[in-house]
Amino acid sequence: MSLTMPPLDQAILSRRADIVRALRAIVPGEGVIDSESEMRPYESDGLTAYRQLPLVVVLPSTTEQVSRVLRYCHENGVKVVPRGAGTSLSGGALPLGDGVLLGMAKFNRIREIDYDNRVAVVEPGVTNLGVTRAVEAQGFYYAPDPSSQIACTIGGNIAENSGGVHCLKYGMTTNNVLGLEMVLITGEVIRVGGKHLDSEGYDILGVMTGSEGLLGVVIEVTVRILRKPETARAVLIGFSSSEDAGMCVSRVIAAGIIPGGMEMMDRPAIHAVEEYVHADYPLDVEALLIVELDGGQAEVDHLIARVEAIAKECRATTLRASTSEDERLLFWAGRKAAFPAVGRISPDYLCMDGTIPRARLPFVLARMRELSETYGLRVANVFHAGDGNLHPLILYDANEDGELARAEAFGADILKLCVEVGGVLTGEHGVGIEKRDLMPVMFSDIDLAQQQRLKCAFDPDSLLNPGKVFPQLHRCAELGRLHVRAGKVPFPDIPRF
Repeated sequence: MSLTMPPLDQAILSRRADIVRALRAIVPGEGVIDSESEMRPYESDGLTAYRQLPLVVVLPSTTEQVSRVLRYCHENGVKVVPRGAGTSLSGGALPLGDGVLLGMAKFNRIREIDYDNRVAVVEPGVTNLGVTRAVEAQGFYYAPDPSSQIACTIGGNIAENSGGVHCLKYGMTTNNVLGLEMVLITGEVIRVGGKHLDSEGYDILGVMTGSEGLLGVVIEVTVRILRKPETARAVLIGFSSSEDAGMCVSRVIAAGIIPGGMEMMDRPAIHAVEEYVHADYPLDVEALLIVELDGGQAEVDHLIARVEAIAKECRATTLRASTSEDERLLFWAGRKAAFPAVGRISPDYLCMDGTIPRARLPFVLARMRELSETYGLRVANVFHAGDGNLHPLILYDANEDGELARAEAFGADILKLCVEVGGVLTGEHGVGIEKRDLMPVMFSDIDLAQQQRLKCAFDPDSLLNPGKVFPQLHRCAELGRLHVRAGKVPFPDIPRF
């Protein structure tokens, strides 16, 4: 998975002063950053193994400015990388040395809260948790809750289709977004969806959610807000093996129980988290499940009893159900602090993101232990067990020669394993650059060409976030000929959006 990016466009580099001057005319004052020292905070996102200074950073604050910046870049052949809070773990916001970094952090207002229609209209720079805090006084919340929700923004959630610990029951970002306003690379502003539950015509909203900044720049989002459940309780369940924990996950779902959240950690993660958060996790277990049930009081009590019975059948060694809201939140505080906690026991780590069928959990966990021995690197597992979304944390030291390369190879084998057992390369972190060169493991050349045809309809010159997602970027006019050479019926000319 070693990183390769296209060579820098020397013609663009030679025009840098002109580009900076033109952008300053659009976004005056402190809205353009071009000095090396001031651009350093933007050289990387959450995948810190890779760094690249952008050509220039632009921080617009109005829709008109975003439109004019994109129109200028389109007319002058300048690449653009959209960026939210920079918490992406797949390198989706990694800058380009010959491209503009378009930071959307100033779009941080909540424009409207409509309790009657149960929606909030927000700008892309509003944090995920900020939506819940804005509506919780009225008994509402925003369901998707990635671990970085205190920092990650709604625009980035749209780009990566983020999930979180409660996505099993309440869905990913795509299930909780009703409308978007976005700017195309041409500078055109369009709106899709709205406050209504269903939209007519093509599902552009679905296409945009998870598009990783390749199709347009989001400037407004209409999200669904939900009533807080009457009761929520969590059960902490320990097992002497990860295989038993995996079996319990499958049996709970097979019993027709859909928990609000269902998370799993293995021994290295449990110990790291307990030392960091002091959540009173059991330390004599190999795997720990957190299963949350929500709804009416009687329903929750009944489901807690059923989950505990299933856990005992799966040889659970410890069982503890929360008896107060503070205790429930403490259970989750440990899980949500897993990533920083692991950072305390290793100089560096790669956070992987693959998804598998739940029934294959025991096999995949056993195989990961074997790979850990093969590569000589430790791995701590934390993941959304209910929907099979794995987050193995591969521990390494970038200061040791060859360890990053070994960690990347280890990660690639984990993702290949996910596909081998019937899963996919990503669950919520996106492809970015991290999984870009693994896309052929899952997709044929024709599959990838068809996906690129969609990008061509929005961005025919491939100026938006190039170098991400696709291992080989073809010119739009070439894609039809790829089908001919493969013996397929060619498609008609690519339409302009």
